[in-house]
Amino acid sequence: MRSITLFILLFLASANVFAQKMEGQITYEKVYHWTRLYSRLSYLSNEEKDRMKMTWANDDEHKQEMTLFFNEKQSFYGYPKNEELDGGYSWRKGEYKIYRDFENEKRTDIIEMLGKTYIVDDSLKLPKWKVMNKIKEVAGYMCMMAVTEDTIKSQKITAWFADNLPVSGGPEQYSGLPGMILELDINDGDIVTTAKEVKMRPVTEEEISIPKKIKGKKIATQKYEELMSTHIRDSIKSHRNPYWAMPY
Repeated sequence: MRSITLFILLFLASANVFAQKMEGQITYEKVYHWTRLYSRLSYLSNEEKDRMKMTWANDDEHKQEMTLFFNEKQSFYGYPKNEELDGGYSWRKGEYKIYRDFENEKRTDIIEMLGKTYIVDDSLKLPKWKVMNKIKEVAGYMCMMAVTEDTIKSQKITAWFADNLPVSGGPEQYSGLPGMILELDINDGDIVTTAKEVKMRPVTEEEISIPKKIKGKKIATQKYEELMSTHIRDSIKSHRNPYWAMPY
């Protein structure tokens, strides 16, 4: 009887240790489809869109590696360190660092856009997700589908999350599901960010914590959304692509 009790105690102790080590690194591949993005610009004629598709027929995709570090309390998402720039696309390597503090429900996003670096420092505003009755495998994990909408950018957002990675994080600026988002699809394939590798390992403070010194203009979520909304409206009115100066 004593041996059975000891076994149960050891099992519970090991399970508790395992639960405390829900941390690691996820490598994502972010794929842009340029003709899809441009086809949504309302000021372009059908003839211009068709010509663009023919011109970019064999060079439509751009791939970008992204990295997410996470534990149960927080996460950091951004470009890999020491990345070699992909010739011709170095302009996309502006500041883009997304920090999430799940424990205190805070966001800190360091984003270069509209010619400036902004620090969106505010409470964490979560999307209104709708979990769907669909599943698929991503990076070796069985994932469930959830959908929401970005009303500022008029985008349909589809996420695939793994409930056996019980951290409410994900790529880009998306979180708030009962499991890590391993794939994020914006507007039915305009941009798809997919986990290629999930590596469970200890995460250091340097990898996941917000730097003590950050250069940029601090703004709240409401002001950030107002800036985006105004820029998109003015750009479309002037027949300019708004996403040359801000993240899609």
